[in-house]
Amino acid sequence: MTEVEPNTDEAGPGGLASVLLEKGALSSDWLPAYKAVPRDAFVPDRLWPGTPGGNRQGEVIDRNTDPAQWWAKVYSDVPLTTQWDDGAHTGSGKGRTPTSSNSMPKMVFAMLDALSVERGDRVLEIGTGTGWNAALLTYRLGQDNVVTIEVDPAVAEEAQRRFAATGLTPLSVVGDGARGYPDGAPYDRVITTCGVSRVPYAWVEQTRTGGVIVAPWGPPYGGQAVARLTVGEGGASGPFVMSSAFMRLRDQRDRFPATDAFPGAAEGLGVRRTSPLSPDEMGDWHHMFTLGVQVPDLFCRVEWGERGAYRLWLLEMSGRSWATADYEHGRTEYEVVESGPRRLWAEAEAVMEWWREQGEPRFERYGLTVTPRGHRVWLDTPDNSVPVRVP
Repeated sequence: MTEVEPNTDEAGPGGLASVLLEKGALSSDWLPAYKAVPRDAFVPDRLWPGTPGGNRQGEVIDRNTDPAQWWAKVYSDVPLTTQWDDGAHTGSGKGRTPTSSNSMPKMVFAMLDALSVERGDRVLEIGTGTGWNAALLTYRLGQDNVVTIEVDPAVAEEAQRRFAATGLTPLSVVGDGARGYPDGAPYDRVITTCGVSRVPYAWVEQTRTGGVIVAPWGPPYGGQAVARLTVGEGGASGPFVMSSAFMRLRDQRDRFPATDAFPGAAEGLGVRRTSPLSPDEMGDWHHMFTLGVQVPDLFCRVEWGERGAYRLWLLEMSGRSWATADYEHGRTEYEVVESGPRRLWAEAEAVMEWWREQGEPRFERYGLTVTPRGHRVWLDTPDNSVPVRVP
């Protein structure tokens, strides 16, 4: 399927398999597919390797000029950026925003495991990307049982070329993943390789009762988590099963107001006080997720200083209220400025107090319910809704 590369035990499929098995991500059910569908067959010659958290990309690596390093990164447990700025950026440097990638293998197989496919299941994948995920599903379930949809025609065309080269040919559709693919419904499983802040209800409608949807979900502020939703009468509901960091579904990309558009922000004009709440806590995944769920119109920016000091900005989508908190190592009280109709840092303090009162829950205690009327995040049980602080 692909040319044989050197050092396949240390830096190759065998080495990566050992890593994934040790991490518990690669199950015995998916091991045959992993062995039969090599990642290198679904990665372009030029890529930008990321970090395990998925929040930074390294410099470009070109297979034609550095095949050993390319091979080592392809068979490392890291995400690989393969497109910037929806294809508008074509140079060897980094673009502004990564817009397509080959996902971190640990996440790929953990999500496939959560999908719980069985022989004969029909699966809809949202976000073809490089095609590796769809090819793994096709190997296991057969080409007649997998539909994959990609919004970017160029990305879809390249994936289709890779499908043909490997003999793994799911139904590959170019279109808006938010609409699903009703012509192939009903599906037993739906899996998305992009993040959403709203699960499109078309996905629920196109999944049979008792079917499963696996989708990374998260608010504008903070972390995402992968929801495993079971479809029932009138909606879908289920727990979050792991943290995640995925690019957004294209029609749900956040568009944040510029900081200097907020009244008084450039001059730092606002009410000043101190707070015991550390800005560093706001970078913790569980804090970020909890704050984002409870204050859904919130987003943040960071302004770096010297020796690890920084200013955390909390801002609201309306462009009216903002707050800053200054972090310096070793402090126990932090300088805060708040401006606008709302006191955003006070809202963050209230959310963190709620979080502590609930026993400092991690993502495994949260869940999501989706109905035609919208979304609801809950804690421990579906009837225990997490409060949403609406201004």
